[in-house]
Amino acid sequence: MEISDFELVQNAAKGDESAFEELVKKYQQKVYAIAFGIAHNQQDALDITQEVFIKIFRKLNNFRGASSFYTWLYRITANLSIDFQRRRKKVTQVDFDEKILEEPTLEARMGEDKKYDPSEILERKEIHGAILKAIEVLPEDQRTAVVLRELENLSYKEIAEAMNCSLGTVMSRLHYGRKKLQETLSPILS
Repeated sequence: MEISDFELVQNAAKGDESAFEELVKKYQQKVYAIAFGIAHNQQDALDITQEVFIKIFRKLNNFRGASSFYTWLYRITANLSIDFQRRRKKVTQVDFDEKILEEPTLEARMGEDKKYDPSEILERKEIHGAILKAIEVLPEDQRTAVVLRELENLSYKEIAEAMNCSLGTVMSRLHYGRKKLQETLSPILS
């Protein structure tokens, strides 16, 4: 029987290190994804992820269960990511994708495997880079809403809780963020 997040938080708050480790294992990838979506830098996202779990550990006693642990965690992650970006105010870097160093299959070497077609790989990388750059230039509130919705698949209600705003504000931020992305990316994708 799987222990609920609320029970894991209660146990971790009482000093059960294995309960906290379970929470970290369960959510570290999602926290990293949100941090990366906002920071656009692998090392910054790793630093933010670590900072999130340190803060969570220190504030376990503050979690009352009024919202889900998941929502509480994402609110902290989004806020720390935004704060981190404000402090850093640096140009975003696109990290090197180590997958391009993988040995191609025989089919790829023979030109039969579309997955390893160099022109398609390059095109996908260019589109991916353009999307990241387009997201990067969105205003912070729109960028956060887009990342939480499109990359993390949070519901509008969860985004509203995480960003501490109304559903209408979330819808507005998403609308304008998507509109700006569409304007920026339409020449590239057409």
